[in-house]
Amino acid sequence: MNVINFINAFFSDSAHWKGYDGIPTRLWEHVQYSLQALALAAAIGLPIGLITGHYGRGGNVLALVATAGRALPTFGLLVVATLALGFGMLPVMIPLVVLAVPPILVTTYEAMRSVDPPPVDAARGMGMRESSILLRVELPVALPLILGGMRSAAIQIVSTATIAAYVSLGGLGRYIVDGLYQHDYEKVIGGATLVAGLALATLGLFWAAGRAAVSPGVRRAN
Repeated sequence: MNVINFINAFFSDSAHWKGYDGIPTRLWEHVQYSLQALALAAAIGLPIGLITGHYGRGGNVLALVATAGRALPTFGLLVVATLALGFGMLPVMIPLVVLAVPPILVTTYEAMRSVDPPPVDAARGMGMRESSILLRVELPVALPLILGGMRSAAIQIVSTATIAAYVSLGGLGRYIVDGLYQHDYEKVIGGATLVAGLALATLGLFWAAGRAAVSPGVRRAN
């Protein structure tokens, strides 16, 4: 049986569409895990990236932190966190947030540094406060790149949140883990297809968000 047949068999089985192990339930669990991790990563990465980028300080430190974060093995971090904290949501959030912070942090910093100096200097010359310059002058111009970093982080989280199944939680990873244990490759491929589909949907959502949030003039300039 080829991959297409596996996918067709998985999605055409009515048992996969209802109950606690049904696709709607597992999909919603996966979305919840992903949203929580992305919100935490954004709460850490965005403020630091905005402030350091605005003042142009700490770029080397941010690059070092980002490199260290990317070098940490996600599954290994999950194991260590589970051994230290026990089973639950927190050990899952730690590796997902560590995975997502670097692209948000570095991209936000670089986006702020890419803003042309003349408008910023003009705003300072008009007596605008630094916070107003950041939010009203620099942020609108930097927003496309910032959303790009958020998009990259979101897709990485969606693709990696399957690790929740390894510590007895739900999500789409449940199909992959259980399918491997049961030698049910129809379930494995079906779960992987759902994760890939959710990643593509995430890409589309960020594209739509960029169209809605970024002004046409800034989009043309980028």
